[in-house]
Amino acid sequence: MKIRFEMKTEFSEKDPHILIQAAQLTDQAREVMEYLEQFSTTNQVVIPIRTDDHLVMVKIEDLILADIDKNLLTIYTVDGIYKTKETLTNFQNRVNRRNFIQISRHSIINIDHLESLSDSFSGNMMAKMTRGIKSSVSRKYVKSLMDYLGL
Repeated sequence: MKIRFEMKTEFSEKDPHILIQAAQLTDQAREVMEYLEQFSTTNQVVIPIRTDDHLVMVKIEDLILADIDKNLLTIYTVDGIYKTKETLTNFQNRVNRRNFIQISRHSIINIDHLESLSDSFSGNMMAKMTRGIKSSVSRKYVKSLMDYLGL
């Protein structure tokens, strides 16, 4: 991979343009594009969570796990547990960080808070998170988690 900078005065200093050139759109090029998209949204440090009676501002780095059950999303953080009516998909889109990974149809975790993985029933795994929080990694998501971890 070659990296080069070209100064073009017609572009704003606050809004640089990035062009990735390759013979074809490879996995490596996709990863670079995803990283750059993530980089542009990392300015957000906190995320608002609306509960029944108030709005809580939570640091994204403090999020451990989000788990949906019926229509209630339970969000585990280093400071507490919050319940909201938001969908898991919408929450995941709002967080929009590379270190959040889906581990089942109903859960996403912050990989920075993953302490260990252990084998569970029928190909599933058990994820042990910060604060002793546990969540099942379903068979369908085990491979993508292992790929993410480089195993």
